[in-house]
Parts: sequence; C-alpha cells; structure tokens
Amino acid sequence: MTRFADRTGPIRLGMVGGGQGALIGSVHRVAARLDGAYELVAGALSSTPDRALASAAEVGLPKDRTYTDFTEMAKREARLKDGIEAVAVVTPNHMHLPVAREFLKRGIHVICDKPLTGTLADARKLEAAAGKSDALFILTHNYTGYPLVREARARIAAGELGDIRLVQVEYAQDWLAEAPDPDNKQADWRTDPARSGAGGATGDIGTHAWNLARFVTGLRPEALAADLQSFVPGRRLDDNAHVMLRFEGGARGMLWCSQVAAGAENGLRLRVYGSGAGLEWHQENPNRLLVTPLGGPTSIVTRASGATGPESRRLTRIPPGHPEGFFEAFANIYGEAAQAIRAARTGAPLPADVTFPTIADGVEGVAFVDACVRSSRRNAAWVTL
Repeated sequence: MTRFADRTGPIRLGMVGGGQGALIGSVHRVAARLDGAYELVAGALSSTPDRALASAAEVGLPKDRTYTDFTEMAKREARLKDGIEAVAVVTPNHMHLPVAREFLKRGIHVICDKPLTGTLADARKLEAAAGKSDALFILTHNYTGYPLVREARARIAAGELGDIRLVQVEYAQDWLAEAPDPDNKQADWRTDPARSGAGGATGDIGTHAWNLARFVTGLRPEALAADLQSFVPGRRLDDNAHVMLRFEGGARGMLWCSQVAAGAENGLRLRVYGSGAGLEWHQENPNRLLVTPLGGPTSIVTRASGATGPESRRLTRIPPGHPEGFFEAFANIYGEAAQAIRAARTGAPLPADVTFPTIADGVEGVAFVDACVRSSRRNAAWVTL
C-alpha cells in the first residue's frame, strides 16, 4: 500500500523532460489525458531553466509546481500532501537512470519512455533501484497497446498458428537518411552516443521491433548475429541493422531496423509463421490483421469485429470502421498503468488481463542493443543475450 492509498479521482502525474520542441513529451501528455485517468500537475520539462518555465506555462502547469531541477521536484513532491503519484520520464536516454531513480526511492511510480537506458550497465542499475522500491515501473513500448497486436498475441498463445517456426519483424524509417539540420533537436541527441547510448537505430526503433516480436510470440531469445551500419558519413551510431535471431525451441527470425530507408515513413511490420498458419500486422495500417492457414485463404481480421477476442476488444474504444491508431495505442499503455496504480492505492490485486511493459522488458531491450553492438564488432558473429 502506498502513501496515496486513500486518494480518489484522477492520478496526479508529473513529467520530467518533454518541453518545447520535444515530440514525445506531447505524445505522453495526450496519451495520459485521453481517458481522463491522469491530471498533469507538476513538471521539470527542460534542463534549461528559461525553457522549463516557458514550457510549463504552455501546458498550464501552476508556477508553484513548476521545477527547473528534477531532484528538487522529486524531493518536494514526495513531501506534499497532494504530491504526484506518478512521473513520466521523457528525457533523452542517458537521463532515464538518474531521473527515475530519484522518484522510485521516494515511492513515486515511474512511467518511462523507451529504451530503458542508454547502456546495459545503467539498465541493471535502474532494475536494482526499481527492485528496492514499492513503486511501479512502466515502460512505454506503445506498440503493444494496439488491439490487433493483442489479438495476434492471443491467437499465438492459443496455438492457432501451431509451432512457431519463423519471425520476421522490421521497422523502417527515412528521417535520418541525410545529415540532419543542426537545429533538429530530436536528431541531435538521438545520434549522439553520450545521450542516446550504445545504439542508434537499434536503440531507437530496433528495441520497439524486438519488444513487439517478443510480446506477440512469447519466444525466448537464445542468440543473435547483427550487421550494423552507419551509412551517413560522420555518423557515430548505427542507422541501419540486419539481425538474425535464434530462439529457444528452434524457431528462427530476422529483424531489420533502419532510419535511412528512403521513402519509408514509419514502417513497423511483424510476420509470424507457424506449422499451421501465419499472420501479419502493419503499424501503418493497424486496424487489420492478416491470418492465413496453410493451404487456405487469407482472412482479414479488423479491429472491433466479431472475429476478435476479449484480449483485443478490451482495448478498443470505438466501433468497427472508425480507425484507431497511434495515440489510442499509447493511451492503452497509460490506461493499463492507471489500473495498476489504482490497485496499488488500496492494495487490491491487479486484474489478470492487465498487461504493460515492465523494467524486465526494458533491461531485455537494452541487452538486445548491447548484443547487436558486440556481434557487429566481431563481424556479425553469433553472440548470446
């Protein structure tokens, strides 16, 4: 039971990072308020004091709950009777550990953007900090919140595909196909090893692809062989990766992630093939799941249709034919987190169907990046995770 066990109403949320010019901060704010489960009441939205104050004013934070330092915020909010219950950490990767640790040790739940950290050493430190805290840790691998991703997961778990043999996952973009404008804040930190970490495309979007494949199939990784490239001259981190995968039980897979694939926008795609059937899902057309039995015709399963099961329908907001997309999937992760936080208020058990990415998923994602870098340095040798 937390110090907020008697609180009712919306969950009081704080945010660190996500100020002016930060795309992911606004995405988190939209996701948090979509279902009315949270109220943003405090924030340290930038490491630059003037920008922190201006950013807070833009999103309507009161001056007495606006901070220019995350440590000060954690200390003061923990003392307040109406202090925050949870904090969204939406900083560059290298700050996830120090920020999250300050709130975890004060019993404040953490909702952290991915990847968990920039390095595997930091990931393990954060895992240890989370293990010592009574607070929850939620990682926003938002693609797991799509209803038809949950449908695919349920069908595989029910054995509808038979024994899984092949997993093909890719995430292709082109926004870093050229050297970016120096004023592009997002490109600047994401291509800087000091702030992004050991992986470029592998850390930024490769971890999403990896997590999606793991979440949907449930297969446990055994080893990988990775070939990483930096196609843009002078770039210090990978912008493209081809990864071969071996899973326990004999299944095989391939993962491709790229931020230099000219013409690709946000091409996250998953294909899974079993002994009896295969399925396919595209993030850019997320309201359709293709299911094809061996020797049979392809069925198009649409979101909210009668062909979907309870795992999918519980995350569906509107009737068939009304598209749901990125913001709704992101909000589903926040919604699952809200159920967990409300259960923690009273010590009630968490409903069995509530699922969200955890600290363990985050450590595994960073371990994936670390293994890719190690393998590529050894000329794409097979390495264990």
